[in-house]
Amino acid sequence: MAYVAHENGTQHVWLEEEIQEDLKWSILVKEKLYSGKSDFQSVELVESGPFGKVLLLDGKSQSAEADEYVYHELLVHLALLLHPNPKTVFIAGGGEGATAREALKHRSVEKVVMVDIDQVVCDFCEKHLEANKQAFADPRLHLIVDDARAQLEKAEGPFDVIIGDLADPVFGGPCYQLYTQDFYRNVVAPKLAPNGIFVTQSGPAGVLTCSEVFTPINHTLRSVFPKVVPYMQHVPSYVDTWGWNMALKDASLQFPQQAEEIDALIQKRINGKLRFLDGATVQAVQFMNKVVRTALAQEQHIYTVDKPRFIHGSGHVTIV
Repeated sequence: MAYVAHENGTQHVWLEEEIQEDLKWSILVKEKLYSGKSDFQSVELVESGPFGKVLLLDGKSQSAEADEYVYHELLVHLALLLHPNPKTVFIAGGGEGATAREALKHRSVEKVVMVDIDQVVCDFCEKHLEANKQAFADPRLHLIVDDARAQLEKAEGPFDVIIGDLADPVFGGPCYQLYTQDFYRNVVAPKLAPNGIFVTQSGPAGVLTCSEVFTPINHTLRSVFPKVVPYMQHVPSYVDTWGWNMALKDASLQFPQQAEEIDALIQKRINGKLRFLDGATVQAVQFMNKVVRTALAQEQHIYTVDKPRFIHGSGHVTIV
């Protein structure tokens, strides 16, 4: 449903995203920079009012210039800081390049394998997203355009860290099978080193949305790994608190107790300054509110191909 918003006779372009059946939100689009379709999904880039450049896949916002660093620093750095000496990283998805960008900041990292199924997305982001150009050019990055599961299954491995930077599990989308117990148990776990860590973006984690996919993904991972660490943070362009789950093969791994010790670890291990993450933030994002803690404790759903969970909604650009 479009709504009319004229100002002095001028038509406005709005990015309208459906969050749930009775909830939509809209962002003013200053310029439509690109619109196309690959073999797998639609790809759009728009210049928005509040968030700068916004990348959309199948109509859903994936990344916004104004706050993408929040999502990507949280996706990458907790796992790489918790690992005692991460040298090899596998990224499932991540065609945007920002996840590789963050992983390559770690001095110990010698090789990053990034596998994204969509050549159009990879080429487009390398060309148009200035912040990630250096990552695509880094000789430590090995980009493979293929199915992430197939490539991980035949990869030499093992990997110190495996990162799931996948599109949201939406109905009809290409990625939901990579959130399943089968994938975690039979593909991810065997390819992790003995002290390896797997981390995945896990969808909305707000008080009204955490049971959509965040808590089922957590419960599914707990059926495979001895220790799973959930964490969450509000991301403005996602219109919600977002969730991540970090699964450990070695349950004894833990962060230093003092925030100052984590700050020292960041300074020692990472080139350059992080914009969002520091020791206190690492601690803070692991504290769940009562609603989410209860939902995590009570969750019983195991994510399988036959019994998936999907995030509702899609989006489109409307001229009004």
